[in-house]
Amino acid sequence: MPHPVLASPDLIRFEGDTPHLVGSRCDECGEVYFPAADSCTRCTATRMRPQDLGRRGTLWSWTIQGFLPKAPYNSGETPETFRPYGVGYIEMVCGIKVESRLTVADESGLTIGMPLELTLIPYRTTGDGEVFTFAFGPAASA
Repeated sequence: MPHPVLASPDLIRFEGDTPHLVGSRCDECGEVYFPAADSCTRCTATRMRPQDLGRRGTLWSWTIQGFLPKAPYNSGETPETFRPYGVGYIEMVCGIKVESRLTVADESGLTIGMPLELTLIPYRTTGDGEVFTFAFGPAASA
């Protein structure tokens, strides 16, 4: 089965049908980046390699986005069709914190430290079909 069309395909790799976040790691000092970087801001090296960040993390901080973001956000929503959504920082196993949409938009379903898992959600519709982005939701099993 083909993988879905992604809003930012350079951020995701697939292991079978399972999405994983991809960043980069500095060959000199080991600093990890998301999204991937061309050079290291820690040691100024330019030897970077792709780094699989995995698909699981813990919720480090969160908020509910209650208003339509301004450009360049391009989901196709209007002020009339916009629905609030959760946004959080997810601490990945390697320690980097990744900003992401959350699949939960109800504050009663979000707790700092809860285990989360990467998924793909619809972002916008084009003439060619649905485009997806990444989000984190409650992990099926901790």
